[in-house]
Amino acid sequence: MFEKLVVVTRRTRLEELIERFNTRGQARFVLEHAGGDFAEYEREHDTYHRALDRLRRELDLGLPRQLVARALAPTFHFDAGDLIVTLGQDGLVANTATYAGSQPIIGVNPDPARIDGILLPFGPAEARAAVARVLDGRGTTRAVTLAEAMLGDGQRLLAFNDLFIGARTHVSARYRIRAAGRDESQSSSGVLVSTGAGSTGWMSSVFNMASGVTAFGGGQPGHDFRLDWEDDRLLYAVREPFVSRHSSAAIVAGLLEHGEMLLLESQMPSGGVIFRDGMEADFLHFSSGAVARVRAAEQRAVLVIREAA
Repeated sequence: MFEKLVVVTRRTRLEELIERFNTRGQARFVLEHAGGDFAEYEREHDTYHRALDRLRRELDLGLPRQLVARALAPTFHFDAGDLIVTLGQDGLVANTATYAGSQPIIGVNPDPARIDGILLPFGPAEARAAVARVLDGRGTTRAVTLAEAMLGDGQRLLAFNDLFIGARTHVSARYRIRAAGRDESQSSSGVLVSTGAGSTGWMSSVFNMASGVTAFGGGQPGHDFRLDWEDDRLLYAVREPFVSRHSSAAIVAGLLEHGEMLLLESQMPSGGVIFRDGMEADFLHFSSGAVARVRAAEQRAVLVIREAA
């Protein structure tokens, strides 16, 4: 089934600092002058590269291997014969999954002391066995629901955790929203649409805020919404909707059932955006004239998980 191993890597914070300040010495000077611990950046960097060296040895299985930097993932063509291994934080798995199609992804945690690894069930020493099980057809996987935003001109954005539709800056976003047969013009801090995988992340903070405000006003705290990764529904919430002569707040949260769609029509002359998974640099323009159709994508992310004990 598989003809090649694709290993997706990321730059360390130290490498990003050196790129920013041109030399290691200048990066050290700037960081330490600001009171930072440059040695921690070095320790983190060394740990990651030890894990990468170990992973290269463990994946010597007779298949061609290709290393792909995270920054190149958007333009890299993942083939049907690729088995993907990621070495980095949980966000690297989420980011890769939106480009990988239906190819399975094995998430490897390079630094368990620093990284929670919810999407990283394997360590570098376990990667060989995990890959071998998949190659033998014995791997256990989960099919994770993705969210999709589609514009009228065919542009599409997939999200592993969540989509944000709103203004690029902290000004109010203006748009018309349609859901479950209702529609209204709104002015808000933007609309958040979450998958099951993302329902415990950014979306949970929105509900935590709403619950706290409700309790402060003397009401009962709200429900904690959490969906399974495989749930084909999406959860949406409007952040800080403002009521005025031109904007309403009757549609503030809901579930998009399987096959249902959330429609948003931009009323912002400029600065409207749609971005995914907290990656503001990877976005679609959403200014006046743009109509976004948001729903659960047909494509699923396939994550390799540990076998049940």
